[in-house]
This record gives sequence, C-alpha cells and structure tokens, in this order.
Amino acid sequence: MTATTAHVPWSASGGGDTPPVTGPDPLGPRRTRAEALRERLCPPMPGSPLAGWLATLSVAVLAGLLRFWNITQPRGVYFDEVYYTKDAWGLLTAGYEIDSRSCSGPAYVVHPPFGKWLMAASEGLFGYTNCGGVPHGDPELGWRFSSALFGTLAVLVLARAARRMFRSTLLGCFAGLLLAMDGLEFVQSRIGILDIFLMTGVVVALACLLLDRDDGRARLADRLSAALARGSGPPPAPPPPVAGSPGADGAGMDSAGSATTADSTAAANSVATAKSAATADSGAAAGRQDRLRELYGPRLGFRRWRLACGVALGLSMGVKWSALYTIIGFAALAIAWDIGARRTGGAQRPVLGALRRDLPAWAAMFVIVPIVTFLATWTGWFVTDGGYYRHFYGDGFGAAWHGWWKYQMAVLKFHEGLDQGHAFASHPMSWLVMARPVAYYYSSPAYGTSGCHDPAGCSREVLALGNPAVWWVGTACLVGMLAWWVTRRDWRAALVLVGFGSAFLPWLLFPNRTMFFFYALPCLPFLVLGITALAGLALGPREASDARRLTGALTVGVYTIVVVLLFAYFYPILAAQVIPYSSWRARMWFPGWI
Repeated sequence: MTATTAHVPWSASGGGDTPPVTGPDPLGPRRTRAEALRERLCPPMPGSPLAGWLATLSVAVLAGLLRFWNITQPRGVYFDEVYYTKDAWGLLTAGYEIDSRSCSGPAYVVHPPFGKWLMAASEGLFGYTNCGGVPHGDPELGWRFSSALFGTLAVLVLARAARRMFRSTLLGCFAGLLLAMDGLEFVQSRIGILDIFLMTGVVVALACLLLDRDDGRARLADRLSAALARGSGPPPAPPPPVAGSPGADGAGMDSAGSATTADSTAAANSVATAKSAATADSGAAAGRQDRLRELYGPRLGFRRWRLACGVALGLSMGVKWSALYTIIGFAALAIAWDIGARRTGGAQRPVLGALRRDLPAWAAMFVIVPIVTFLATWTGWFVTDGGYYRHFYGDGFGAAWHGWWKYQMAVLKFHEGLDQGHAFASHPMSWLVMARPVAYYYSSPAYGTSGCHDPAGCSREVLALGNPAVWWVGTACLVGMLAWWVTRRDWRAALVLVGFGSAFLPWLLFPNRTMFFFYALPCLPFLVLGITALAGLALGPREASDARRLTGALTVGVYTIVVVLLFAYFYPILAAQVIPYSSWRARMWFPGWI
C-alpha cells in the first residue's frame, strides 16, 4: 500500500492524449500487452480491501461520534429548523407540507421534498413536535438524527471515493478526516435543515461516477484483451472442398458418368457454393465489426454505476434545485472520460467512438434518470389531494401535472426575486475566505445560570464556520489543481475543478440574490480532494529519496495536526457549549465573524 498518487502514471488514468498500448514486437506475448493495457486503463486498487474498509470506517466512526454526541443541544428549534421541522411533520402525517400557521391546508414551500422526507423518517422513529406545539418522543433527536447520519455517511463515502481516486488508503483516510474535522460540515450535520442532504447526495454521486469510470475502463480493457487473444492464432483454414467438385481430387468430372452421379455432383456443388457465400458474408461482417472496433472501440454494455450516479444526482436535485449544475458538470466529465478511455485503448476516432457507443446511454443516465428520480421525490404530492396547487386546475392526470408545473414556476419566481437584506447574507466570493459565517444560535448566559461560571458572563453559540485550515488551504489548492491540469491534463485535477466549479460558479450569476455561506457546503468535498491531491504529490512516489519522502510526510503530518487542533479550538462555538465571553471573543478572529 502506498500513500502517494504519483505511483499511478498520469497517462494511465486517462488524462491527456494518451497513446494506445501497442507492442513493438509483433511476436511478443499477447497476454503481456493485455496486462499493460489494463494497467494503463484501470490500475489495481492498493492493499487489502478489508484493511481499506476498516481504515475508512474508523474515520467515519470518529465523525459519527462527534456528530451524534449531545446532538439534542440546543433544545428547541433554531435558525431554519423553524420551517423544515414543520414541513417534515406535514409529510409524515399527511404526505405533503401543511401550513403551520393554521395547521390545515397546504403550505407553500420553495424546496423539493426529498430532504424533508428524510427528516420525516427520523421524526417518525424518534419524535417530533406537532403543529400545535405538542412534543412526542424526543423531538430534537427526531429532526436532527437524519442530518447527523448523512453527515457521517458523507465522510465515509468521500474517504472511499478518495481512496479509489488516488489509489491510496492513506490518502482516502486523510480526505475523510479533513471532512470530519470541518466546522461547517459538522454544524450542518447537527441541525435539521437541508444542505447536508444535498452535499451527501453530491458525494454519493461522485463515488458512483468514480466507480463507473473504473468499471467502464475495466470492461474496455477486457474487450480489447479478448480481441488481442482472438488475433493471436493463425487465420482459420478454408473449408475442405466437397468431394467431386472441381479441384477436389485434381480432376474434372467424367463425361460418361451416370445421371445420378451428375445430379449428386451438381447438388454438392450447389451446397459448396452456398457455404462459400455464407462464409464470405460472415467474414465480411466480421471484418466490418473489426474495422468499427478499430475506429471506435468496443461497446461497453450496461453501466450500473452510471445509473446509480444518475439516481443520486436526481435525489440531490430533489433536495435543492442547485444540484442541477452538478448534473451538468458530472455529465461533461463522464463523456470526456469515455473519450479518453477509448483513446488510451487505441481507437482511431475516440471522439466519434464515444458519441456512437456511449452517447445514447450517457444521455439516458444523466438526463432521463435524474428527471425521473426527481419526479419520484414528489410522489407524496401526486398521490394525495391536499398539496399546494394539487387541484388548482381540477382533477385528473393532466390537471395534476399542470398544477405541479405551475407550482414549480412559482418557486422559480420566488428564487429569482429573493433579494431582501439579511444580517448574515454574503457574496459568493467571500465564501472561500469565510468572511461572513452564519450564527445559527446565540445566547448570553449570566453568571450562575446555564453552567456559566465566569462573573463577566458567558456566551453560547452555534456558528456555521468552516475550518480555516481546510477552506483557506483548499482555496489555494485550486490554483495548484489548475496548474496540474494545464501541465499534465490529469483527470483528477479536472474532477476537482469541474466539481467545485459546478457547485460554486452558478451563484455568481445572481449577484443581487440573498445568499449565505452555508450554500457553499457542496463545494467542500472538492476542496478536500484538491488538498488530498497535493498532499499525495508532497509525499512523493515510492521511488523518491528518503529525504524527499520524510519531508513530505512531515509536511502533511503537521498540516493534519493543525486541522485537528483548529477543529478542537473552535468546537465550543460549533456545538453550543457555554464558555466565558472572553473565550468566545478570542475565537472571533474577524469582525465579520461576529
């Protein structure tokens, strides 16, 4: 097992114009060429699968302990829990969101229902507060459990994805630890609002996309290897001539032969002619298939992980519409990787090959599947009668779809016109430096109350603040990823840039809209992957000198310690702990954090 990315040849992963694998010696063993091709297309995973799972699960368990510990604090609803907990209760009891002001009739809500269905599931298990304010079970655990579960799941899935991406268990655990130690991901995992479900959906889609990349390239290698094996033997011998036919025994027919013999010979000649024609047609068809394979590469069949990716993206859009841009970004990556794989496999026209062989299924998985999945998240609205605009145009199938479309247009109009001021609103360009984190909860316990032991008073806060060592370093690493892609055309750098860009850049198109720092949560996994990529480069390849590897290990180790210490330092203002006011003020590094 290695801790680096450098031992995986950059060309092997499909980046750049990779030359096909060909053997200079036509008499060389075909099996060696096949193995070399597979190594370039899909390098093997490192070490023991069991050890990989145990290591990444250990990081996830740590993340889960941090997120579930004392999750019911602060008590009651805070920040946007005031909306989503009631929406989840409506879905749980009626199948659609109920107007919490009148406790009857439909509520007008501006986000799709899937994230609230997840909250409704945990409310059904652990407790909720009904529309009248009457608690049942443990309400705080009910509406926060799903958030903590999905926040923990995101850590595990990202660690597994990074392990596959960099072919290193150590780097996979490193990526998972960075996500586990980030303050924004931690806070969003402990509050009953939607953004953690959106980010986790994106991470799951990312993992499925990486699995599909490996699976597709492995299939390509198998089919090309089979073609090499078929071409290793001598060409098949022609069929033997039929007895009595011209050339069968070196002589022509005896003109004095009987009519029976002549008829038999004529029939035999007819059969031989038909067989020869069939053989010629079969050979011509095989030749055409071989030529198409040389031009475009082989067909790869059904891509199950691409289907899973489409489902995950559709569910993400069922949480918030902003996942649409990630669908576009991942779809572009998938077709680009298909082109690169076919080029590496030796296709003469890899672009046309991807368009002919992969495009129809690609369109189905990244267009039709996400749309169908997104619509499925609205099942509760369709199968019940009380949803907003459900019967606006009357009864019947067509009227329901008309009402649903009117609802979507009303939601779109709301988002386009959302421009009122807010004390914690911020511009997207400020998110990367965390200029204005959002205070979800704040109170000032007096001395002797609520566990305050400082005569000067105390503070208690939940501040949606990222880990500075993750966000600031991750932002700087984007420059490194751009340089890596420009100079090496490495697919991993492209993934970081496209993933981050699809989650971040669309917000720049709406400069007047009211926006908040926590909208940047789906960007975080790609910042983490960018840091992880450069950490792998710092560690160096296995054949590097001991001094080089020691320097890299010390650098990455010190950075990891800084990340953990900063998380511990800011933990009190992330988890609503009561601390002296002076301690709280010391953590407010910038005026914008207050």
